[in-house]
Amino acid sequence: MKLSAAYRLAATILHGFDEYRSRFKQITADARRRFRDAAWREAQQVSAERINLYDEKVEETLARLQRTFEEDELTNYECWREARAHYAELINQRLDYELAETFFNSMFCSIFHHRHIRNDWMFVYSSRDAASHHSGIELTRRFRVAGDWSAALHWALVDAPLETRFEAIERDVKLGTAFLRAHLPLAIRDAEDAEVELLKSVFYRNKGAYLVGRIQGGGEQVPLVLPVLHGERQEASEGLHLDTVIIEPQEVSIIFSFTRAYFQVEVQVPGEFVDFLQELMPDKPEGELYSAIGFYKHGKTEFFRALNRNVARREDKFVIAPGVRGMVMAVFVLPSFRTVFKIIKDRFDPTKEMSHEDVREKYRLVKRHDRVGRMADTQEFSNFITRQDHFDPDCLAEMLETAPSTVQLKGDKVIIKHCYTERMMTPLNLYLEQCDEQETEAVLKDYGNAIKQLAAANIFPGDMLLKNFGVTRHGRVVFYDYDEICYLTECNFRKIPEPLYPEQELADEPWYSVGPNDIFPEEFGPFLFANVRLRKRFYELHPELFDADYWKGLQRAILDGRVIDVYPYRNKRRFVDDGHSLTY
Repeated sequence: MKLSAAYRLAATILHGFDEYRSRFKQITADARRRFRDAAWREAQQVSAERINLYDEKVEETLARLQRTFEEDELTNYECWREARAHYAELINQRLDYELAETFFNSMFCSIFHHRHIRNDWMFVYSSRDAASHHSGIELTRRFRVAGDWSAALHWALVDAPLETRFEAIERDVKLGTAFLRAHLPLAIRDAEDAEVELLKSVFYRNKGAYLVGRIQGGGEQVPLVLPVLHGERQEASEGLHLDTVIIEPQEVSIIFSFTRAYFQVEVQVPGEFVDFLQELMPDKPEGELYSAIGFYKHGKTEFFRALNRNVARREDKFVIAPGVRGMVMAVFVLPSFRTVFKIIKDRFDPTKEMSHEDVREKYRLVKRHDRVGRMADTQEFSNFITRQDHFDPDCLAEMLETAPSTVQLKGDKVIIKHCYTERMMTPLNLYLEQCDEQETEAVLKDYGNAIKQLAAANIFPGDMLLKNFGVTRHGRVVFYDYDEICYLTECNFRKIPEPLYPEQELADEPWYSVGPNDIFPEEFGPFLFANVRLRKRFYELHPELFDADYWKGLQRAILDGRVIDVYPYRNKRRFVDDGHSLTY
């Protein structure tokens, strides 16, 4: 019996998805070996490879469709309607059905250039919203404490599938147990039914392996994260150690932040896995959790669905983002959704010598790179369509004026051909205008730490003005303006040479030559801070940032192949401080 074109279309797309999932799982499963062997550079490389994998497989599948089907079949909406129904049946028993739906959506959008987004022809809404079923697979392991917290922590560490011995397990257990006894809520610590529950899968990122779960008892629960590292010199032969214990929901949320690289973690049932994580972090959007474990394309799907639900409630309208207007990007926000929308302007400020494609490549760089908790993750959208009355009139007028090739008004519809979305943050310059002395001190310290940690990850922000950094709800400083970003190793850091005679210092032009990649850290102060008091305090907190030799030292370390540690928790929380890591 000859199969219909629609069925063959569905089967071909599913074949492409299977190829993607097979390679994704292979890369992810090998994270255990990379951690065991301390293969840090390889870990960075395959992290970028796994991010690129999705688009590569979409392109390969698209080419296969174009070879196999006639153009009138590929562009026939009725064919796609039937293919969607066949595809829903084919994936009905799959544990990763939602990821498969997103892959189908990607193929539809590739054919129709992100136009005609309708649930009739793709999965705008999930096929299982009213028919979900539990897999029955046990994702976690459990230990009944029975008053013996040392035994519970020993079990948590030793039974984890890490393939490397702990250097001093008794020391680690003693330190961890003391922390739990001192910081657990009494209702949990002394509960007869206290239990530790951990996901069986280990979360790998950079040089860390994270055991993730919760502690329950007395009708209460707290999240539990156990970061495990190699020895102080980061050599696999030294054995492992427990670096700290984290039970505060806010601290756990930061570990899973949208500002960090995606975890490498084996996930049997994505939906149930995310459900468990959301029980630990109920304030974190579902889409961000999918992204955090590597499924960033489905994270985008969940974001889009949540945005549609929010817009339908009509609680507010899109408005111009607060803060200083950008030279490259026009930015608007939907306040109730805590999201920023960024559009590349048609014309840039004269000082910005770059093209639209240059800007896009900067954003691709950030997507692939380790964001070390200091750069916001973005989602990229094409042909984003909404109603005109969802916009504040002034906001829409500015969008139409600054980016007419990207934003168009057709009837009562606003069509945005291309935009980026990010989590909303308070611009650092505005934050400093409204915070007290204690908050000012904390944010100035974190601003400098953000610059240092970006540099440790081989990123130089380029334009380090306060307006290009934001402050999250947790008080962390994050960089979000990427149009001048570059690799640190591409910069030429110089000291300002001494003038030959006094008149040179008074001249309008510098008395020394300046190359296109030359950077003079001594000039950072007046450039970053018009407020002399803030400038002085920042210099006291971070004097090394004004020294060219500091930057050159980081460059040498990176060029020598050293992967500098940047951990997602405070240095004072660590049980062992090796003096070489940068924590927030």
